[in-house]
Amino acid sequence: MSFWDWALAAYGRAGVPEACLALQDYHGQQTVYLLWAAFARPSDPDLAAGAELARHWDLSILGPIRQSRRALKAQLSPVSNEARIALREEVKRVELAAERLLMETLEALAPGGPSGSPLLALLRAGQAWGDPPPEAALQSLADRLA
Repeated sequence: MSFWDWALAAYGRAGVPEACLALQDYHGQQTVYLLWAAFARPSDPDLAAGAELARHWDLSILGPIRQSRRALKAQLSPVSNEARIALREEVKRVELAAERLLMETLEALAPGGPSGSPLLALLRAGQAWGDPPPEAALQSLADRLA
């Protein structure tokens, strides 16, 4: 199973989107990177390379796209609501394409495949990221992925 397919299935589980968004919005983590760590169980050098890639991608590509999508959520007078909503949907498609490209690139670093508990991989990923989130936040995601 590819990382993309695994991530889609995982993100469809109860509580996973909320746990990922909490780690992203409140703890400065990168959701795709954490899911990749849980999927691939990469080595420490691969985790470091993945963190560097994901951090750059988030700052340069995904972050600005996400910010634009969120800004388009509210009405922006005098822009028509139909035009704003259509543009927001297009931005969402671009954001998803950017996330998929990041996923494919991370998977090429360490293809792996899920086995065992993801908590250890998530803890190591948090350390490699450089500003680890609280263990309880990672445990929340790990419980929903197991």
